[in-house]
Amino acid sequence: MPASETLPRGVRFGYGSGSVATGAFGTVPGLMLLPYLTDSLGIAAVWAGVIVFAPKAWDVVLNPIAGRISDRTVDERGPRRPWLLKAGLALAACFALIFAGPDLGSQGFDALWVLVCFLAAASAYAFFQVPYVAMPAEITDSYDERTRLMTWRVAILAFTIMLAGATAPLIRDAVGGRAGYRVMGVVMAAVILVGVISAYRGTRAAPVGAVRPGAGTLADQLRVVAAAPDFRALLTTFVIQALATGCMLAGVDYLATDVLGQKGAGTILFVCFVGPALVLTPVWARLGRRIGKKQGYVAASLVLAAGAALAVLADDAPVAVVFAATALVGVGYAGAQVFPMAMLPDAAAIDSRRTGSNRVGVYTGVWTAGETLGLALGPGVFALVLAAGGYVSSTTGVAQPESAVTAIVLGFSLLPAALVLASLWWLRGYTLDAATVDQEVAA
Repeated sequence: MPASETLPRGVRFGYGSGSVATGAFGTVPGLMLLPYLTDSLGIAAVWAGVIVFAPKAWDVVLNPIAGRISDRTVDERGPRRPWLLKAGLALAACFALIFAGPDLGSQGFDALWVLVCFLAAASAYAFFQVPYVAMPAEITDSYDERTRLMTWRVAILAFTIMLAGATAPLIRDAVGGRAGYRVMGVVMAAVILVGVISAYRGTRAAPVGAVRPGAGTLADQLRVVAAAPDFRALLTTFVIQALATGCMLAGVDYLATDVLGQKGAGTILFVCFVGPALVLTPVWARLGRRIGKKQGYVAASLVLAAGAALAVLADDAPVAVVFAATALVGVGYAGAQVFPMAMLPDAAAIDSRRTGSNRVGVYTGVWTAGETLGLALGPGVFALVLAAGGYVSSTTGVAQPESAVTAIVLGFSLLPAALVLASLWWLRGYTLDAATVDQEVAA
């Protein structure tokens, strides 16, 4: 479509609603799975970290393959939409099974059940997420329209994170025990299903665009993508920040229980984290149109890092300070999602125009693989921090040593802040701006 045209509001909302599925799957395992393994199943923190990490590591291999397959899919609905439905339905079913294991009194069986079901869910997620992320590069050529499209997506993502992150612990606690986790898993699977159906139906009127699968093997295309300097700089920045986000997400339940010690604190932390994003996502988008996406990304990252660093006071300061720090993280997180998601289709679409080959699926496959790796490493790294601090896994609940409390605070605050700041070193290599993208479209 011409760069000057805008997408219908229904298409923007329809596309953005896919974030209901991605937000629920991205949030709930990162928030609930590690505590489920350590505090409900009694699995040691190190092994729990391995179980959380392994399926996401598998996605790092699978995502580029999913992207290439969707690039080569021939369907009257387009190459991406059929995968939204097929993989999305499988994702919802597998997610419910993760927490639905029978209680046979065997830690080995419990661990294997979670590992296998999480692996199946992660595989289904790859074939949903990769085509979903590829769509913006093909349904509009406009530099600014992609930002508007991502504004809808991130706003709905923020709402989903708040909904899923706030209600999942409440459902678990209301029912209690392993049954609470089972009920929570079914409810969250239903939320994923709503996002899947809405995205599939909502994008039926979206432009498809010309899809020209790239030549050569997957390895050939991966080498080409890896050699793209702008994409490489953006991806490295985003992956490191995903690692930081994963650490904070994994630490919420531990911070609320073992540090703040207040009932319902986990839910309040999530509201503080996501609430600002619901309001400020359009503000970040307007700022990006004024100063550029890259500069906006830097500003958002600095705000995020400042909020995370402030949370180091969690063990000593009033609870209100911790909530305020988390809200500041949420302000930065909104922009740190809008801008890279809007910059990715710019890089992928320019490559397609320059080469005449559509590697958008491969680009987004590598992107989601990196994002998945970062979000998976986050809980894994946090689990290692817990282990180093002497955290005691228990099915009955025990008082944690002071070293474990310190580890929880540092894993939630200074470690993520340092990672976000370090990521900006790589962002220097990203050079695409509005003038460059518009020039390529005009050519």
